[in-house]
Amino acid sequence: IVEIARLGLAMGADLHTFYGLTGIGDLIVTCTSKHSRNWNAGYLIGQGLTKDEAIKKVGMIVEGIPTTYAAYELSKKLMVEMPIVDAMYDVLENKADVKDTVNKLMLRDKKEERL
Repeated sequence: IVEIARLGLAMGADLHTFYGLTGIGDLIVTCTSKHSRNWNAGYLIGQGLTKDEAIKKVGMIVEGIPTTYAAYELSKKLMVEMPIVDAMYDVLENKADVKDTVNKLMLRDKKEERL
């Protein structure tokens, strides 16, 4: 949530938006529900399918994929550090290995996440 809030704040959003149902609530449901198109696409990509194969298999719009691209571009334009978005972009666009990408994220230097 810190990455999302950082980008939102850089764009002039209200911090409280990210800590309510529209922020954390939506993120929790999207990340944990097997009924979520985004969850299903992410699971399929994690199993080795390409983004296009995952979208086709889900059979519906998967908002998280174009959102990843938009967040990636905005983060570069606004100079906002977003390592998870960078990792997702690398998997989607550069076909980076999912396990290696997750390992790189987990091995980053530990630091307090601040806005």
